[in-house]
Amino acid sequence: MKKIIKKVFLFSSIFFLLMQFYQPARNSDNGQVMSIHFAKVYNVPIKVQHILQISCYDCHSNNTNYPWYSYMQPSRFLMQYHIKKGKENLNFSEWGNYGKRRQETKLDRIAKQIESNEMPLASYTMIHRSAKLSEQQKQEVINWMRKTIDSLSTEY
Repeated sequence: MKKIIKKVFLFSSIFFLLMQFYQPARNSDNGQVMSIHFAKVYNVPIKVQHILQISCYDCHSNNTNYPWYSYMQPSRFLMQYHIKKGKENLNFSEWGNYGKRRQETKLDRIAKQIESNEMPLASYTMIHRSAKLSEQQKQEVINWMRKTIDSLSTEY
């Protein structure tokens, strides 16, 4: 029985070490802000932009700030999965590619998810304390988004 445990431990250790060599491409546009970026499409107040940058952009843009643990597997796999899913639902870096109605819908969904504490995810804010939104920050973002939705609605 001891030999089996040793073999399992040895195999697991080797497998864990080999996993570290797999490092998929990182989600980064080298800090470049394209003309289709959310902040370029709208005149976003500095406070709101800062809140979105801290609380949303790691998973919902093409420019993720990777913490130290992102260099270790299996946490890297989990992060890549979250980033991929986040960008599929909303990508601030690609905002200009969305049609006006889709932008309006996205803004409404963002406001509703922030209001209902669905976003940012609790699993994210547990590790990234600065991403947790205060009530004042929530209201600033929600109010700006609702005002922007109203201005978009009058365009058509």
